[in-house]
Amino acid sequence: MQLSEINLYPIKSLGGISVPKTKLTDRGLQYDRRWMLVDEYGQFLSQRGFRTMALLELRLEGDNMLVRHRQKKVEPLVLSLNPALGLAKSVRIWQDELEAHLVSSAADDWFSSVLETSCHLVYMGEEDHRAKKTGHLVSFADGYPHLIIGQASLNYLNARLDEPVPMNRFRPNLVFTGGRPHAEDYWDHFIMGGIKFDCVKPCVRCQVPNIDQLTAERKKEPNRTLSQYRQQDNQIIFGVNLVHEGEGEIAVGMDLKVVART
Repeated sequence: MQLSEINLYPIKSLGGISVPKTKLTDRGLQYDRRWMLVDEYGQFLSQRGFRTMALLELRLEGDNMLVRHRQKKVEPLVLSLNPALGLAKSVRIWQDELEAHLVSSAADDWFSSVLETSCHLVYMGEEDHRAKKTGHLVSFADGYPHLIIGQASLNYLNARLDEPVPMNRFRPNLVFTGGRPHAEDYWDHFIMGGIKFDCVKPCVRCQVPNIDQLTAERKKEPNRTLSQYRQQDNQIIFGVNLVHEGEGEIAVGMDLKVVART
């Protein structure tokens, strides 16, 4: 098995960025979901309720991150990858409540305008810790630092679809080649770049995979087909959630040394 993609999602629920290598921090991939949009009450926003968030694409340029709307003719928003911490704001993501930091009024205005809803951009600083019951730290990801999917798993799905879907429908951090479809379901852990990744649980899928990440159009697939062969406890599963031990660097092309469950 070999790592074929690394994808970062710096701002939760916005477009992803494919990179050839990245660092691993105490709470996930560097920059991954360290920013998040929240409403006036601090509740997080996502494509589940605002599918047009898919139209906001990101690009890394030096020490900055550019946010561009794929359809609206507006100037891109430039954000520092190492922002000064603004005022603290209490935010809520699922059942977790924590303090994050407001980025800027300019960012708030830009996102409120393009999404046509009042919102704030917040940042998770190094001192803003979100710890889960399992003991691992996590950024603004739903519950785990990483999601991995095998290319063979997507290929197997696409062979059943009239119109194939790209991997970005599932928003994985890591993609690998080699092995049988859904081989990742049966792993206990793997070692990559000297770092251990524990396979915690299958990823339960919501309706986001049905949102075209280029157009924000909501469709019936792939969840309709997945429901026919990828259900567990009446929930669709696709991919595996991971936690890791230690810090370091990973790069596309690295081998995964897999240990299966016994």
